[in-house]
Amino acid sequence: MPIALLPPQLANQIAAGEVVERPASVLKELVENALDAGATRIEVEIEAGGVRRLRIRDNGCGIPKAELTLAVARHATSKIARLQDLEAVGTLGFRGEALASICSVARVTLTSRPRGAEAGWRLLVNGLADNAECFPAAHPEGTTVDVEDLFFNTPARRKFLRTERTESTRLEEVLRRLALANPSVAFSLRSDGKGARTFPAVSPDRQLERVGAICGDAFLGAAFALDGERDGLRLHGWVAEPTFSRSQADLQYFFVNGRAVKDRVIAHAVRQAYSDVLYHGRHPAFVLFLDLPADAVDVNVHPTKHEVRFREQRQVHDFLFGTLKRAISDMRPEHRLAAKRQFGTGSAPVEALTSGGIPFGAIRPPQGALPLAASGQARSASLALYGQLAQGARALPSGDGPSLSGLGVGERVGEGAPPSPEEIPPLGYALAQLHGIYILAQNEDGLILVDMHAAHERITYEALKTARSAQGVRSQRLLVPVALAVSEGEADRAEDAQGFLQGLGLHVDRVAPTQLLVREVPALLADAPVEQLLRDVLADLQMEGDSARIQAAEEALLSTMACHGSVRAHRTLTIPEMNALLRAMEETERSGQCNHGRPTWAGLSLPELDRLFLRGR
Repeated sequence: MPIALLPPQLANQIAAGEVVERPASVLKELVENALDAGATRIEVEIEAGGVRRLRIRDNGCGIPKAELTLAVARHATSKIARLQDLEAVGTLGFRGEALASICSVARVTLTSRPRGAEAGWRLLVNGLADNAECFPAAHPEGTTVDVEDLFFNTPARRKFLRTERTESTRLEEVLRRLALANPSVAFSLRSDGKGARTFPAVSPDRQLERVGAICGDAFLGAAFALDGERDGLRLHGWVAEPTFSRSQADLQYFFVNGRAVKDRVIAHAVRQAYSDVLYHGRHPAFVLFLDLPADAVDVNVHPTKHEVRFREQRQVHDFLFGTLKRAISDMRPEHRLAAKRQFGTGSAPVEALTSGGIPFGAIRPPQGALPLAASGQARSASLALYGQLAQGARALPSGDGPSLSGLGVGERVGEGAPPSPEEIPPLGYALAQLHGIYILAQNEDGLILVDMHAAHERITYEALKTARSAQGVRSQRLLVPVALAVSEGEADRAEDAQGFLQGLGLHVDRVAPTQLLVREVPALLADAPVEQLLRDVLADLQMEGDSARIQAAEEALLSTMACHGSVRAHRTLTIPEMNALLRAMEETERSGQCNHGRPTWAGLSLPELDRLFLRGR
């Protein structure tokens, strides 16, 4: 066929294939236009999953009559005027393709009245913008876009749509994301004429109400607020405790400068931050907002604008990872208990950790009659154990596991009057041991139950990690160097990253254009398959520019050591030993979960116990 210009209608339909995937795509584009127009109230009505009808009404600035036809023309926009504007996009939309693409695959009615205008105007587009009709119409200030019979002229596209219920669910999810990012805007959604789902507008200091309305009370009951800032980057929002995990990644909301995005750099940073606190196969829950200069992020990567590209990807990744990891580390028992005490059993820990409440790290448990006198001994013992294992002595203590002398078993409960409530530690004092598995303790609020093996496993694991960090990565020279045949690209990466690899304990030489020689490996991984380990690290360097594979492998080994080196089930503990374990939990990072992501403790307040036994009824 000879080269020829595509007809405008066909060009718009091809563009629609990128922008308009399903009704949810239409909703996203039109609501973003309403938000860019300054709307403070947006009403959405759908019929038959948005296929039969999708109407969006807003109270934004409106469109003058002279610009109505331009609004549905391809590559016509009021949001950018020159190439430099793309370097710092400050609006949700900017391409000027959405309305034209939608009009090419649906019957669209656009009605608008600008602010201050005496009357509105209506534009009818029946699959072809060139034949649009415009006439006066009564309309309040703002704009209404009515989209009917989606894909009526492209039946092949319509066949790929799911059931009405599935499409409705996706429409609701899009609206939820937009409502989370814009708490000062009121949203409502009516489906097939039924009662509307509403999200009333809230002030910035009450944003938590919008989060609760969308994510639910269960999320609020497990979420902690965070707010970190560094080098022009700010991360704020809410993250749920690792024990509040999901089978699917359906409670993960991440916004970059108010735009909902899915980005592999962000996903990788979050995954690393939760790496050793999540139960296998589970997904964390969070609502997070990343703010950074507009010229530091490129949103013009994909027509749907779901993806972004950061100018300094490594800086953003490290900032996200560090901020999230610190927040997870600071989730101590006292924070959860303090919030529950202040706001009741159905209230959210996030309330206590927002402005004016209890910040991370602000509470330190009073030691009272049971000081953790021997915490230094525990660290020294762990350091000695790490040194032995690093040098090849893989033997672990036999029997029921090590004693808890390093955690302060020499403690004695003080005689005399019981301590005042202000002196009671967050996890309280031990009462008894249940079936040799659980510790029962009493605190100011009620009953605490602790899985003693899981709790001691986390304490030992964190001590081993601290010892490892103090000593650095030790290398062990191989008696016979391992030769690897690799591609020339892999060999180039290994040569360029030689300093990085040595920092991981890997000494790798390039001995030929496509051959590497491994002379040293990390001491803890001396028995690991060297060839596969190096190939995986090089693959990470190619994809991410970094690799945490060595650290992850070492931490997996330390986790196994901690598991075998912790008190076992059915081991009888004395009351001082149990109390020592409770005090160590209060001081240990991530003590709410074991190394495998299982919870280590749970609490029942007196009101909860009263309800359990119907007291007061």
